[in-house]
Amino acid sequence: MNTSTNPSAQSQSSAPRYSFLGPAGTFTEAALLQVPGSDHAARVPAGSVLNALNMVESGEVDAAMVPIENSVEGGVTATLDAISVRHQLHILREELVKISFVLASAAPLPLEQIRTVATHTHGWAQVRRWAESAIPGAEFVPASSTAAAARGLQADAPLADAAVCSPLVAEQLGLNVLQRGIEDVTGAVTRFVLVSRPGVTPPMTGADKTTIMIPLPQDRAGALMELLEHFATRGVNLCRIESRPTGDGLGQYYFSIDLEGHIDEARVADALAGIHRIAPGIRFLGSYPRADRKPQQTTAEVSDEAFTAASAWISSLRHA
Repeated sequence: MNTSTNPSAQSQSSAPRYSFLGPAGTFTEAALLQVPGSDHAARVPAGSVLNALNMVESGEVDAAMVPIENSVEGGVTATLDAISVRHQLHILREELVKISFVLASAAPLPLEQIRTVATHTHGWAQVRRWAESAIPGAEFVPASSTAAAARGLQADAPLADAAVCSPLVAEQLGLNVLQRGIEDVTGAVTRFVLVSRPGVTPPMTGADKTTIMIPLPQDRAGALMELLEHFATRGVNLCRIESRPTGDGLGQYYFSIDLEGHIDEARVADALAGIHRIAPGIRFLGSYPRADRKPQQTTAEVSDEAFTAASAWISSLRHA
């Protein structure tokens, strides 16, 4: 792969450039810093997921780190829609970040005086029960990120009285931390993906995921089951499946799917080929190493050896 499509293939004389959902101090930047070598790379904050991905597609940066799934709220729809429909990009790797929130303000402030709280919608969803109990009269003010919410407290016209943000950005900005560990679910995790322009797929590791998008070919009984059977009969386990509207009208949906395995595995390739016959609009969004390094479990009848033996048997019949 050339250096314009794969950050790992950058020449030694040219450090890679990464965009991420900014500003600095977001959980997304924390995920990016888990990528080997990223601490010495150029990191470019973007105001939205779409902006971060546009930088990749235009060639301004080599890859972008964006959130795709949260263990509490599920899929990040802005990312799912952007990489599945709007952009021609591939996933290179995934990173997991444990999420913990603080309530912070620009100046010391009693909880009972807080009237407005700014944060990202996913952040608010993860502290809602705490907020209803501790600051029941406070109004939620949406922000583009948790870090943007925190920085908005120091603006000439403050975004809100307080912000829900990461402990890191509160410390970086010198904010007053009013309450720590306010997340409703302890141990929540957000999954992030590093995406680049299409190129060479990362090599198979034995602990991989593949992400695809499948448009529902027909809105009829059994249409989804027909697609899923291709995975089931080949022993391919699905890690995530979500339906999203295509935007072309009511009843028009696509399925965003993560599955265990790599495109270089016979069972995965065979399943995708089978789906392509009935849903030719299927899009391959990448095969990449799992962040948890958990190896997939397969049985003998769906191993690469079994597929090779079956192909050899058919060939022997044709040439008998």
